[in-house]
Amino acid sequence: MLIKNHRLFINENTQVPFHLSPNRWTSRPDLKFLIMHYTASGSLQSSVSHFLNSGARASAHLLIDRDGSIVQMVPFNQTAWHAGESQWEGLEGINRYSVGIELVNAGKLTHTPPVGWRSWFQTTIPAEEVIVAKHKNNAFESGWQTFTGKQIETALEVATVIIEKYHITNVLGHDDISPYRKVDPGPAFPMDAFRSKALGRVNDQPKVYSTTTWLNIRTGPGSQFQRLDESPLPPDTRVAILDDHHHTWRFVDVLDPVSEVSGIQGWVHGGYLRELV
Repeated sequence: MLIKNHRLFINENTQVPFHLSPNRWTSRPDLKFLIMHYTASGSLQSSVSHFLNSGARASAHLLIDRDGSIVQMVPFNQTAWHAGESQWEGLEGINRYSVGIELVNAGKLTHTPPVGWRSWFQTTIPAEEVIVAKHKNNAFESGWQTFTGKQIETALEVATVIIEKYHITNVLGHDDISPYRKVDPGPAFPMDAFRSKALGRVNDQPKVYSTTTWLNIRTGPGSQFQRLDESPLPPDTRVAILDDHHHTWRFVDVLDPVSEVSGIQGWVHGGYLRELV
């Protein structure tokens, strides 16, 4: 990926779909931060439509769908309205200092027997797409829709390009800059590992482990989740842990090709990993 004239391109000749939101300031921002969000919506198209509505008074620079496809809605040299009332390190109004990326995700969920997990807009979310976890700013566990491996992989690639182009100094969540109002991207997003990899902190890279046996890799943190097509991972496959779930299930980046497939990401049981020195 690359950036030309403040637009994102997949390659030299292919720009990502661009739909200009009216909800923006055309003055050039003083970019310092990359802010990660979830859309709290059910589809890419509904979020695009929302940001095209001038009455919404909200936008983001980029939207990333669950299959990894991207839509840009504000050029990077203009200010998107994604942060609202916010502050970080003495700066107020983080819109003026940031690029905003929204990942299509239902967000925080409610459990309603016998229906199951439901979003605020009353869509049922399959159990295999749900984790139960505490938000860092809350005391109680809730359900959260997981992000897909392709979504996180695409977001990381995009983040790396933006950080290099605009000399971004930090990656934050909406829940960092507006902790009393917002909970996105929430505990289902591997923020610490994402930040480290995006910023390229050599001394803060995830530790490398290897599998001790044939090990299933799944779409979510539990045996009830679907196995990936590349499952199981062979013994002695190297992985980097990106996030964990109650210190048992680990979201990993598979460092070795499996069945000639590279770049695999998913959840494995941590009891079958050993740290490599």
